Amino acid sequence: MAKSQNSQIVQWLRRNLFNSWYNTILTIICLWILLLAIKGILTWIFAQAQWTVIKANLHLFLVGRFPQQLYWRLWLALAIILSLTGCYWGILTKRLPNIINRWQPLAWALSFPIILWLIGGGFGLEPVETNLWNGLLLTLVMALTSIILSFPLGVLLALGRQSSLFVVRWMSILYIEIIRGLPLIGILFLAQVMLPLFLPDEIRLDRVLRGIAGLTLFSAAYLAENVRGGLQAVPRGQLEAARALGFNTLFIILFIVLPQALRAVIPALVGQFIGLFKDTSLLAIVGLLELTGISRSILAQPQFINRYAEVYLFIGLIYWLFCYSMSLASQRLEKQLKLGIR
Repeated sequence: MAKSQNSQIVQWLRRNLFNSWYNTILTIICLWILLLAIKGILTWIFAQAQWTVIKANLHLFLVGRFPQQLYWRLWLALAIILSLTGCYWGILTKRLPNIINRWQPLAWALSFPIILWLIGGGFGLEPVETNLWNGLLLTLVMALTSIILSFPLGVLLALGRQSSLFVVRWMSILYIEIIRGLPLIGILFLAQVMLPLFLPDEIRLDRVLRGIAGLTLFSAAYLAENVRGGLQAVPRGQLEAARALGFNTLFIILFIVLPQALRAVIPALVGQFIGLFKDTSLLAIVGLLELTGISRSILAQPQFINRYAEVYLFIGLIYWLFCYSMSLASQRLEKQLKLGIR
């Protein structure tokens, strides 16, 4: 078996990399450049980089100025997330019975307000002001909240754009096209400055809620177009057959159209969620100290000035880990749905 695999590798190398004299020279040059680059990177990582900036400020990167005596609440929230994630992964890998899958959406829905309660306090817990939510904690809260809020809004906009009602259809089209024609940073500034002007005087939204509103409104427009593509992929014959069987419009949309449409656009939806997670870095421009914003604060410390490479490499690694995890979960979900596993 090993000899067969080795021979296949050798044949592949000869066929793709060493099949002519100029390909051989080009392959050798590229390997030499790659080795030099790897050597330089490893030398910088292990001999030149000063990683004390990460070690000394790790708590700021992760939770910012969240009160240290209340860290137990963050650990409890993390335990809830890891438990649900483990159950979800076990279902995807067929290591847990599928009956658990029926309760998975309800468990996630109930866990979200519990986690926000643990982080923000109230109802018997000591409140923690949102200006103390910094670093990765704020990035995750804003990204997850925006994803959860923008998804149903995007679905409603997509359905509204397909509606036969003139007012609903054109209001949806107008919203989608206006938002898609504006840059996200402009919408974030509008949410911070203009949103309070449209609210009653007794209602005061803090900057975190205004940032979530900007991200949600922006993401919903793009999600609507992704969902609309899935809706158009559903064969018209299924709708006609459902109507012939006596189903009303609401049942047709909820149980026939939407499941197929969302299944068809899972890669696009996850790509939008990944983009939204990375777009939270723009919140640093409007004064919110999420992961990128807290990094700028750390770099302003006199003892860590000019340590840009170490800091941005570290936060880049964090972004990559979360984005790759979302992509991996999406691939598993696509495989599960393709195989018809419920």
